Amino acid sequence: MIIGGYHLDARDLEYFAVVAEHGNLHRAADALELSQPALSMSLRRLERWAGTKLVKRTPKGVELTAVGHALLAHALRLRLSFDEIAREISDLSKGLAGHVRVGSSPIQIGPLVSPACTELLKVATKVTVHITIGSNDVLLPALRRGELDVVICGSPATVHDDLIHERVSYDKFVVYASARHRLARRQRVVMRDLSRERWALTPRGTNAYQMLERLFEGEGLPPPAVVMESAYIVPKMRLVSATDVLGYTPWCDVQEAAGRLELVMLRVSGLSEMRSTGMCYRRDAYQSPAAKRFVEILKATAGESAGGRSASPSRIPRQRS
Repeated sequence: MIIGGYHLDARDLEYFAVVAEHGNLHRAADALELSQPALSMSLRRLERWAGTKLVKRTPKGVELTAVGHALLAHALRLRLSFDEIAREISDLSKGLAGHVRVGSSPIQIGPLVSPACTELLKVATKVTVHITIGSNDVLLPALRRGELDVVICGSPATVHDDLIHERVSYDKFVVYASARHRLARRQRVVMRDLSRERWALTPRGTNAYQMLERLFEGEGLPPPAVVMESAYIVPKMRLVSATDVLGYTPWCDVQEAAGRLELVMLRVSGLSEMRSTGMCYRRDAYQSPAAKRFVEILKATAGESAGGRSASPSRIPRQRS
C-alpha cells in the first residue's frame, strides 16, 4: 500500500506491533533479534508512510500516539489474518483442509467409503466430502471430465489410457438365495441347475452381469433370465429373500444383512469368478492433498478389512443344511 509516495512494508507493521507490545525499543529489538538502529529505521519508515508520529519517547521507553493506537488495532488484525492464512495454507498442504469429490458404486459405500470418510474427518476436521453414488458407466465419464477426484469401483470393463485403476481388494463372487429356496439344501449345484432360475442382477453391461453371462455361455446355456436390474444391493437382496429369485455378487456385499434376511450362499461347481475392487483416478492430473490423504486412508481401510473381504472360500458362509 502506498500513501503519500511511501510504500507500506508488512515487516515494518509487524515490527511496530512488537514495539507497542514491549513499550521499549531496546527490548523490542532483542525480541525481534534486530539491532536497535535497524528497528528505529523501520519505525521512521512507517511514520513517513503515515505522515505523522506514531510513538513518543518517555523516560521508560515509548508510548503510542493516538494515530499509533489506531494503527496498532489494524496491525493486530492483519497479524491475525496472516496467522490464519498460514494455518490454512499449512492445513491445505497437509490434506487437513479442502474438498474431496468421491464417486462410488453402491456396494462399496459400506465396506470402504464410509469408514474411510469417517477416519478422514476425524483427523481433518476442515475437509468436506461430496459422495456421488452410481455405476461405472456414470462415474468414470464424470471422473474423466474432472468432476470427481477419485472413484471406488470394480475393475472397469473398458480400459481408458487417461485413467489409472489401483487395486485395493479382491472378492469372490457367489450365487446367493433365500434359505427357503429349493437349491439351498443341495450340497452341490451345477450351472445347468441355475439355468432354470430367475435372477436379480446389476445393470446390463456391468462386470457382474457380464461375468454371469460368460459363465452360462461357457456351459453352452442360454443367458440368465433377469427379472430385476439395479445398481443398488438392497432391493435385490429383499427380492431374493422373499422369492425364488437368485442373486450374484461377492458375499461381502450381502453378509451384513444375510442373517436378518435369511440369505445363504449356494455351492456352485466351477464358480470361481473374482472381482477386483480399486480406485480410479486421472493419470497425470493434479490431486489435492486432501484427496491424497483420503486415498491413503482408503488403502489402509481396505487393508484392515481384508480378512472380512478375503477371496478364501473357507471364510464365506455356506448354505444351510
